[in-house]
Amino acid sequence: MTFYNPFASEFLKKGSVTSLLLGLLLMLPGYRTSTLKPYAVRQADVIIYGGTSAAVTAAVQVKKMGKSVIIVSPDKHLGGLSSGGLGFTDTGNKEVIGGLSREFYQRLYQHYQKDANWTWQKRSEYGNKGQGTPALDGTNRTMWIFEPHAAEQVFEDFVRENKLTVYRNEWLDRSAKGVQKQAGAITSFKTLSGTVYQGKVFIDATYEGDLMAAAGVKYHVGREANSVYNETHNGVQVGVFQHGHYFKKNVSPYKVEGDPKSGLLPEISTEEPGANGTGDHKIQAYCFRMCLSNHPENRIPFPKPAGYDPSRYELLARVFATGWRETFNKYDPIPNRKTDTNNHGPFSTDYIGKNYDYPEATYERRKQIIRDHELYQKGLLYYMQNDPKIPADVHQAMQQWGLPKDEFKDNGNWPHQLYIREARRMLGEFVMKEVDALGKTVVPNPVGMGSYALDAHNSQRFVKKDGFVQNEGDIGVHPDKPYSIAYGSIVPKENECKNLLVPVCVSSSHIAYGSIRMEPVFMILGQSAATAAVLAIDGKTTVQKVPYAKLKEVLLKDKQRLTL
Repeated sequence: MTFYNPFASEFLKKGSVTSLLLGLLLMLPGYRTSTLKPYAVRQADVIIYGGTSAAVTAAVQVKKMGKSVIIVSPDKHLGGLSSGGLGFTDTGNKEVIGGLSREFYQRLYQHYQKDANWTWQKRSEYGNKGQGTPALDGTNRTMWIFEPHAAEQVFEDFVRENKLTVYRNEWLDRSAKGVQKQAGAITSFKTLSGTVYQGKVFIDATYEGDLMAAAGVKYHVGREANSVYNETHNGVQVGVFQHGHYFKKNVSPYKVEGDPKSGLLPEISTEEPGANGTGDHKIQAYCFRMCLSNHPENRIPFPKPAGYDPSRYELLARVFATGWRETFNKYDPIPNRKTDTNNHGPFSTDYIGKNYDYPEATYERRKQIIRDHELYQKGLLYYMQNDPKIPADVHQAMQQWGLPKDEFKDNGNWPHQLYIREARRMLGEFVMKEVDALGKTVVPNPVGMGSYALDAHNSQRFVKKDGFVQNEGDIGVHPDKPYSIAYGSIVPKENECKNLLVPVCVSSSHIAYGSIRMEPVFMILGQSAATAAVLAIDGKTTVQKVPYAKLKEVLLKDKQRLTL
């Protein structure tokens, strides 16, 4: 198949001839196919790399606009965090969530209108708690709080209804030859299976930004100094406590309390934290958003993980000894007597300081990091349910919880997606900054909105000069009002790549990304990126030169919300 590509038509024509010659070669008598194995070449107008919620909404939008599209997903399961345990949605102001993103939550509303889907509790027994809004919103017919399998079914329904082509377990070849470019535009990329994906426009919808990086687009990893963008809450933030995720009372970091010679306990860094406001390579902590169940017929006791070492959790025992009792504050209820359990407190599910190399790491190293996070969290759960150092009241309450039998069935009932809160961030045509995400500016050419707090988790755990342990990096600053997100933040600079859009690893400072990085926003930006991709194809132009007036017209027609 050969089709017009304003950047690479000659390349595709040559590719077709190559395929023909290869086919003739395979027909020669005595030719051994084991000597030269043909590889697949798959073509579409738009190629989307990633299996996140943004990837699915982008693909749906491309199809609705009449173009062909392929999702190339490294993951087996679609939806990323939205189907991977984050069911207690970070909505902020729900009125700024429009388009396919809102449709996703409307479909979940319809799911929970059916009595058959209330398996482990009656609908009347559900507390209907959400983040600043009722979970079940009858007025807007939206459901913001949901089970992982229900969300995944919505994404699969999007795929089925729109007849989307999805190739799963397909991993980008990140070598120098993995992405082919011509005249400043991507013509194709190759996966580790040897398959080549050719398209006119490409969308990187991964949490990591692998396609963006392999295409030669500039990006940043870590926290910028405040001086870079004239910000306040970027960089190192020692002594800044805006959530409850810090040591409120003095806790010794040493194996023998008060004795530095005994050495540090596990999970504490030996490094100095750095001067406030300075930049570093550190990124906010990752964790699994855990779906737990307290229904006796649907819970599995927390397993003892391989290599379990209770000494790793001694800090938690010492926190409890100070009288801290906020263990269950983030066991947020979702339907059917389950939770979305998130990090909470000074020592919790966030595996602080163990992810710095993740964004740039090889696939094998990433798998190891993900596995380390899993073992850490499973060990924490086992410790809280079984160790004699856990206070009796906490121990007793923990006995009611376990992993749900009916979630993540093919992964030992454990979430399939680690919460990659932040990895690479593009340096694009426009950089979203703290002042933008606080709603203090009017950004150019908006393509979506955000409203959640500038929310960053801890980046390091260190020993203070007074000899006690402390965390650093946890920020929570609420915007003045919902804010718009600039089109320039999802496109690279034109001299770096002319036909790529990046709706997840957007062009943003670390602290502004703390608000943008919410799943509803990723779906919004996925749809907007797809709209721009189709308009670029129709106009035979680069994504940077898509006429904004036309883009805005289509986005508003499709019920995106661009400004207040």
